[in-house]
Parts: sequence; structure tokens; C-alpha cells
Amino acid sequence: MNDQEIIEQIKRGDESAIDFLYKKNYRMMVKLILKNSGTEDEAKDIYQDALVVLWQKAKNPEFVLSSKISTYLYSVCLNLWRKELERKSRHSSSEGMDYGESMPLDEKERISIVQKCISELGDACKQILIYYYYDKLSMAEIAEKMGFANADTAKTKKYKCKQELDKKIKTQYTPSDFLD
Repeated sequence: MNDQEIIEQIKRGDESAIDFLYKKNYRMMVKLILKNSGTEDEAKDIYQDALVVLWQKAKNPEFVLSSKISTYLYSVCLNLWRKELERKSRHSSSEGMDYGESMPLDEKERISIVQKCISELGDACKQILIYYYYDKLSMAEIAEKMGFANADTAKTKKYKCKQELDKKIKTQYTPSDFLD
């Protein structure tokens, strides 16, 4: 089964798709939690919660999966686990434990999400945002490279591209995917 077929099965309410996903991605998700200070039981709970999130999201007719299901589940597990670690740290009497530092993949995951959404933009927007955010070019330099009349034109275009990027991210991900 490919990812689209799995999503279609979920939309139809076919629970065998979830069973299939559970078995297919179980080791990867458990490994993630174990690597980040968790137990196998905690990993099972987090993974089951992530599958419920996918199930609920996929049932929404407006849901569009823009990555592999395994990537989506990994991201959800990571965020759920981070929230659990934060909850534990608030309720823990142990001093000196900083659970947040055990999550180095979180920032990488967020960058990956943003890069993925940038890659879905038109060529001009993609290039402008790359010049601005990654190459750290000034508006005048961007205007020159893109053939715009001046820096103000580049600034306006960058603003519109940024809005388009924000819209893409907001339609594909929830704010909790980006919580610190």
C-alpha cells in the first residue's frame, strides 16, 4: 500500500490502515522515544497517540498529506514526546534534569518542514526566500539578482512570498508542531 491508499482507507474509516501503519513504523517510533530518555511503554503510548492524531486529521476532508506518512508520524511523535517531557519536568522533583536539551531533532524537524513548504512555492518566491533567509542577501542585492526595479519591489515581493509560505505551513501543520 502506498501513502495515498492508506489515507484513502483512513478517510473511509478502515482501521486496517492504522494496523498496517502501526506495524510498519513501530520500531522507528520506539527508537525515537528510547533515544530521547523514554521507555518502550512510553513509546507505545506516544506512537498510539500519534496514530490517533493522523486518523483525526485524515478524516478532515481538507487534509492534504504533503510528506511521507512516516515523516508525518515521526514529527507528531517528536512533538508529543517533547510535550510529555516538559510535563514531566514540571512535575518532577529531580533537579538538574533538562529534558529539552535531549531533543536535538526538534529544530531539524522544523527546518525540514519549512524547507519542504518552500520547495512547494513558485520558482520566483522560492529563490527570493532562499536569497533572503539562507544567503542573507540585502533587498538591493535580491532586486539586482531577480531583475526587479529596486529594493522596494524586492521587499514587497518577499513579503508576498512570505505570506504564501506562512499560509502553506498553516494549512499543513498545526501550531503545536512548532511549540518550543
